[in-house]
Amino acid sequence: MAKIVECIPNFSEGRNQEVIQGLADTARSVAGVTLLDYSSDSSHNRSVFTLVGDEQSIQEAAFQLIQYASLHIDMTKHQGEHPRMGATDVCPFVPVKDITTEECVEIAKAVAARVNQELNIPIFLYEDAATRPERKNLAKVRKGQFEGMPEKLLEEDWAPDFGERKIHPTAGVTAIGVRMPLVAYNINLDTDNLEIASKIAKIIRGSSGGYTYCKAIGVMLEDRNIAQVSINMVNLEKFPLYRVFETVRFEAKRYGVGILGSEVIGLTPAKALIDTAEYYLQIEDFDYGKQVLENHLLG
Repeated sequence: MAKIVECIPNFSEGRNQEVIQGLADTARSVAGVTLLDYSSDSSHNRSVFTLVGDEQSIQEAAFQLIQYASLHIDMTKHQGEHPRMGATDVCPFVPVKDITTEECVEIAKAVAARVNQELNIPIFLYEDAATRPERKNLAKVRKGQFEGMPEKLLEEDWAPDFGERKIHPTAGVTAIGVRMPLVAYNINLDTDNLEIASKIAKIIRGSSGGYTYCKAIGVMLEDRNIAQVSINMVNLEKFPLYRVFETVRFEAKRYGVGILGSEVIGLTPAKALIDTAEYYLQIEDFDYGKQVLENHLLG
């Protein structure tokens, strides 16, 4: 039975449709890989792609995408609300079917070695592929962003896992790792005050004393002139979507601010939305495995 791996590369381009389409065409060109979804945000100036494939095909697709990004995205000209350090900012692999985390770590290392050798882009390994405890957290790895990376790479504890202590001049630095499924989830506030979004993000994120399985920052959506709490939910079993939504709504009231809406970026496990529906509808004794029609149709 074929092993299935998911790959979710994030690119520092959300405005140039020609480049975004080129990335999509590159992903589709690799045999054995299916491009499930991709989405772009002009304020974040970022695109997120979701692919699945077998062990060898997913490695080839990841490399081809990172290569394309390195040729068409110039980080010296990049501006956007989302933290970033490279043309391909992050490239995580996720075990999906009949494959272990350890096997995905070997995939991540193989891609990292090839990217560095052929493209001369320094690589940090993160999350389950991290070589040191402090490198598990992507926020710590990316701290300093593209502009601060030349100095950071010279620090004693921040030599790249692959490559020399200098950035690629236009493609920067890339983080490649292995993680479990997460949901990129944003909540848009009825205010143009970025400080409010940033304060709420600090309250909910685990690194500043909030929820362990929540990462969050405040960003400004310039095209809509509203502030956003941009969130990564890294363990939906232990921290569901509805809980962070209600916490943000509760904290926003303190400032007289409401929620305009929320959005999921890329793909999400169905159970994340079912759990939310179960909560708001107050469904009693709901059995996700038995009572969701698609589970029976799709196996």
